[in-house]
Amino acid sequence: MSLYYVQKLLYQLNRDPNVRRRFDADREDLLSEYSLTNEERTAIVEGDIGLLYVMGVNGQILMHYSALIGQEWDEYIDAMKRGVAAHGPVRAGLYTLLQAKDR
Repeated sequence: MSLYYVQKLLYQLNRDPNVRRRFDADREDLLSEYSLTNEERTAIVEGDIGLLYVMGVNGQILMHYSALIGQEWDEYIDAMKRGVAAHGPVRAGLYTLLQAKDR
């Protein structure tokens, strides 16, 4: 998994209007510049917030991407819960430490 590249893309997408325009105009061309797995690419293209959360994407980055794709706050929170239910516990990143502490 290339969590770094997923987060880098989402961060740039949230912050850089040129990256956003490219994402809207030719998504596949933009995504080809990042080392992403098929699962990561699909989650980004489909706006699968739950899967991105389970992959370990930072909540601050993910929250802005969720808003960018038109989700309201409650939809964002719901999507993360559904992601865990569908895909299991968070796989990487900060949130894996939080889950281990809860055990």
